[in-house]
Amino acid sequence: MKFFVWLIRVLVFVLLLVLALANTQTATLNFLAGYSWQLPVILIGLGFFVVGLLAGLLWFLPTVFRIKMENGRLKRDLRTARDVPVVPQEPPMPPLI
Repeated sequence: MKFFVWLIRVLVFVLLLVLALANTQTATLNFLAGYSWQLPVILIGLGFFVVGLLAGLLWFLPTVFRIKMENGRLKRDLRTARDVPVVPQEPPMPPLI
């Protein structure tokens, strides 16, 4: 199964590499106030990919911290629960009819 996963990864990488090499035309990226850059299309796409990746990671960061704090709290609760001795309780008597 791992072989097929790596085969798919290699195929996707080769496909993206061929796509990148085929799109080397220059495109103009216009900003506000008349600023513009002329870059290859693949660099513009890569730039937007990186910006989106960083934005997604920053958006996910508070969730990671909350999960880590909850994990620490649960570990502390588990340690205190293990330290408390368990008192066996007798089962209740069945009702008499």
